[in-house]
Amino acid sequence: MKQKFFSTALLFAVIPLAQAATDSLDEVVVTATRAEQTLAKTLSHTTVITRKDIENSQAPDVPALLRTLAGVEVYQNGGIGKQHSLFVRGSNSSHTLVLLDGARINSATAGTTQIDQLMLDQIERIEVVRGNVSSLYGSEAIGGAIQIFTRRGKGAPSINGSIGAGSHNTQRASVSFGGETEGTAFNVQLSKFKTEGLSAIDPAVASNVNPDNDGYDNSSVSVNVRHAFGTDHSLSASLFDSDATDQRDNSGFFASATDVHNSKAHIQKQALALESRLGENWQSRVQLSRGGDDTQNFLNGAPDAVNGARFKTTSDLLSWQNTLTIGERNVLIAGLEKLKQQVVSSTQYTRTSRTDDSLYAGYTGNYGAQQVQLNLRGDRYSDFGAASTWLLGYGYVVTAEWRFTASMATAFKAPTLNDLFYPFTDFGGGYSYVGNTDLKPERSRDSELGVHYANGGQRLDLVYFDNRIRDLIVINTLPASTMVNLNEARSDGVELSYSGQFGDTGVKLAATQQNPRDVQTGLSLLRRAKHFSTVGVSHRLGALKVGGEWQHSGTRTDIDINTFMRTELAAYDVANITASYALDKQLVLSARVDNLFDRDYTLAHGYNTPGRTVFVGLNYQH
Repeated sequence: MKQKFFSTALLFAVIPLAQAATDSLDEVVVTATRAEQTLAKTLSHTTVITRKDIENSQAPDVPALLRTLAGVEVYQNGGIGKQHSLFVRGSNSSHTLVLLDGARINSATAGTTQIDQLMLDQIERIEVVRGNVSSLYGSEAIGGAIQIFTRRGKGAPSINGSIGAGSHNTQRASVSFGGETEGTAFNVQLSKFKTEGLSAIDPAVASNVNPDNDGYDNSSVSVNVRHAFGTDHSLSASLFDSDATDQRDNSGFFASATDVHNSKAHIQKQALALESRLGENWQSRVQLSRGGDDTQNFLNGAPDAVNGARFKTTSDLLSWQNTLTIGERNVLIAGLEKLKQQVVSSTQYTRTSRTDDSLYAGYTGNYGAQQVQLNLRGDRYSDFGAASTWLLGYGYVVTAEWRFTASMATAFKAPTLNDLFYPFTDFGGGYSYVGNTDLKPERSRDSELGVHYANGGQRLDLVYFDNRIRDLIVINTLPASTMVNLNEARSDGVELSYSGQFGDTGVKLAATQQNPRDVQTGLSLLRRAKHFSTVGVSHRLGALKVGGEWQHSGTRTDIDINTFMRTELAAYDVANITASYALDKQLVLSARVDNLFDRDYTLAHGYNTPGRTVFVGLNYQH
């Protein structure tokens, strides 16, 4: 059955290859090598989500957008704005590095990034690189790296805006003013999102749950300014702020059916960057950024002592990168970074800060039909020591459309401050937890082979990957718990991405077959399916554009919300449809229906997922 699933998906994608248009320009990406490179030249399996893709999808949030990609699974605990789990190529949720305009905004305590708090109205593009890229970016990039770029000003200054409303009393509004004038590009973006939501936890499954709706309210702003001093120098400044209130549920031993749980999430980023051409072939970029992740938990209006009342991370990152162009087609990069993370918390950690000093270098070369990529990086952390990583990639261009790639890379994941320094805490009922200062970083070795096709309006990536993670950090036992380097994990499989444009009809396909598992026990890793896929089709009829999307996931293993034992979640299929109509050159009316057939399915055991929902919007672009 599984082999048939993947073979059918592959056949569906490959059949149209000889028929598509050939006049589209290739995207330029920076995340795969830290230097500008066309998407057709990347050796890592990379996907770009453009602003046009975001608008066409009408997706409600970043997780909904990412879960349509090959190799990427995103689960949320109860709907929009709720805590998510992000798995790339079957790696852990903390194994994917997320950058916002090059800045780190992750939590040093939890080790994850709250992408569920980033509103799509604020985003210009997203670049997703799969596979080990620690040799470029350091810790967290075992499964891959996701870089999110906020919106920039371009063209004549203008005002743009959108409003919308939908199911669960969902409301959204956004307005921006931006453009370019006399060497200065700028953009100011304001957005508001609010929904009454649904009960995060299903009271029919879990005990002691408040059955009321758990709403979400987000206000976001981003500002970007860049001024060019002639052709050789530029100075840019940016700001991002997402402030949200999220109501959620708790269950079991620590909860009652009348409890009201709220969380306030505040994500911030400020950055200042100077770009200079120091020579004919030498480009320098210095950036100073501060990222913030501030979470406050409340129980019945008071700080929640059981779940930790406050966890605030400030990440200060100074980076200096030099890019040298050698000849016409070869690029050498070299740089240094200094990262300091500081934690303020109601939990009394035995250490509340850490630093990381790093050096990195990379080379991308093109020699006729052959491509090479080499990256090296060394990191030194103040709390556990040093880590070195490397990447070696090779590509061979068979024809103008077809090429083969192969790569090997190493990566590491630094233990979080929770893992290392969480103080001894007695939760009652015999349950307790304490950090472990003897932990080593998780380390990974990844290899992959790929076949790629690119021709005008089409792109196909078929990649085999094998990622082996040792010194995996896991919780050792209940009820008295700590973190230990114990298990070894492995995830190998095949992922397929295809997109094609045939006149007025667009087709997209993403399919993944994988086996994420604990090597010692053979058990599947939690919340990760062995196969999942998405098929999307869109068609334009004059001013009307319609689209449909089908998402499938196989069975997954999860932890029972009541018994804390392993349980199996059923496979599911969900269909979504979209439509947009251009009233004139500036006004577009749009609509999206999620879960069209009102399927009852589960992403996380005990947590609800929305049934059929409808959202209608009106977009103005000057």
